[in-house]
Amino acid sequence: MDRIELDGLPGSELIEQGLADLAAGRQTVPALLVAIARTRLRRLGLPVAPCAIADPAVALYRLLVHQQPAGAFGRYNALLRRLDSFAHALERRHGQGLRARGRRPEIAGGAIHED
Repeated sequence: MDRIELDGLPGSELIEQGLADLAAGRQTVPALLVAIARTRLRRLGLPVAPCAIADPAVALYRLLVHQQPAGAFGRYNALLRRLDSFAHALERRHGQGLRARGRRPEIAGGAIHED
């Protein structure tokens, strides 16, 4: 499987930190953000660790309220938009890379694999 390049994607630093934090079992803002989109990110080939949190969206909002109650709602929405922008940009990059090589993705086990 090809290594997925994340440099230059909007929010890549947040997602990379979230992947590391989630793998280490830390419940941080980046980890919860990755956990929210774990299915979509796995489908794109990212190594998302299992998440034991039943509802990471609620956990993220609660953490933001704890950190800064007055701005939690706005920050929560901004983080979700950044996550969506990242995933959309990765989907576009991934699709363009496959088309450039004349190949279609093969989906197995929920992740996209390239031979």
